[in-house]
Amino acid sequence: MDLLNTLVDKGLRRELPTREEALAVLATSDDDLLDVVAAAGKVRRQWFGRRVKLNYLVNLKSGLCPEDCSYCSQRLGSKAGILKYTWLKPDEASKAAAAGVAGGAKRVCLVASGRGPTDRDVDRVTKTIEAIKEQNEGVEVCACLGLLSDGQADRLRSAGADAYNHNLNTSEETYGAITTTHTYADRVETVQQAQAAGLSACSGLIAGMGESDKDLVDVVFALRDLDPDSVPVNFLIPFEGTPLAKEWNLTPQRCLRILAMVRFVCPDVEVRLAGGREVHLRSMQPLALHLVNSIFLGDYLTSEGQAGQADLDMIGDAGFEVEGQSTTTLPRHRADALSGGGCGSHDASASEGAGCGSHSGGGGCGPCGGHAAVAGGEESVPAPGTETVGAARTDLVAVRRRGAGTDLAPNA
Repeated sequence: MDLLNTLVDKGLRRELPTREEALAVLATSDDDLLDVVAAAGKVRRQWFGRRVKLNYLVNLKSGLCPEDCSYCSQRLGSKAGILKYTWLKPDEASKAAAAGVAGGAKRVCLVASGRGPTDRDVDRVTKTIEAIKEQNEGVEVCACLGLLSDGQADRLRSAGADAYNHNLNTSEETYGAITTTHTYADRVETVQQAQAAGLSACSGLIAGMGESDKDLVDVVFALRDLDPDSVPVNFLIPFEGTPLAKEWNLTPQRCLRILAMVRFVCPDVEVRLAGGREVHLRSMQPLALHLVNSIFLGDYLTSEGQAGQADLDMIGDAGFEVEGQSTTTLPRHRADALSGGGCGSHDASASEGAGCGSHSGGGGCGPCGGHAAVAGGEESVPAPGTETVGAARTDLVAVRRRGAGTDLAPNA
């Protein structure tokens, strides 16, 4: 397939594909799916080998968010029966983080619902970061607190935060139909503030909200322009009690095509398989490891993930290995640029990075987690870009009732 050969060549050189090429990946048929995965897998292995980075979410403050993000179970007016609690104490958050680290997580992502932190909130989070780092030497900490005010990113960096997450979520053109209480430009500005403070920027998207292929390509190209070190790809979990509860638009095949497109557009970036993978990829999750180099371990913000041991078994059975804390996630050219206070540059040769080795959320409540032909038989294949709603598995959506904010042991 000439398209795939071209995309592999470009990915190995870190050359941006055209929008038409990215759209063509999303339009491929299920008959070509394994070829698409194999092609994107070559790019993934060039820059990240067979390593999989594990990340662990700690929901510091759950529910009761004043923002109206339509996808979010913590939104204003949400009727979803999720856990609701105010700020965890530093020792509580550190205990939750330790469970993830013990399960193999290299990065802990601290998330809090809300529009953005007050200065007092930043004080709380800095104490939490210090507690986590004191108890877990070498762990990376990413904060996801919503829209930042002047100076807050610098304070988080001084407290020991390694990264900041703030997702763009969808294209600028359709953003207003998803959220009205803040703007797409607000999100871009927060990512840029994090970068200016020397934090590793993490920013991604949510697929499955009724967007078009063009919207998906637009947001991924916008992310490429922002140049975050990590791009989490979330698949909408349509929680009952939210405006998007009926948006079951994804199949496992569609999810794999989206992940492949992201990898081709962001070849040397940490692409993370985030919220919704169990619900939408289901038994096809191992194939996604050929496209992404990072996943969340265990549960998400308000929903349950598969058992942590099942994640570890899946990684090993698929021929991949968990990335150790002593390994640098990002390819050398990006890691060097980040350590120098900048964001990854795109002017080094592909030969630099055949292996070295690094991020997740939204307006505070961002879902940085949280949100194939059958052998031996015939399958009805939808036209490219269309999905079979009957394939949805609503029974796989489970509200988190364990871990942070409860007396039950976490899933890690």
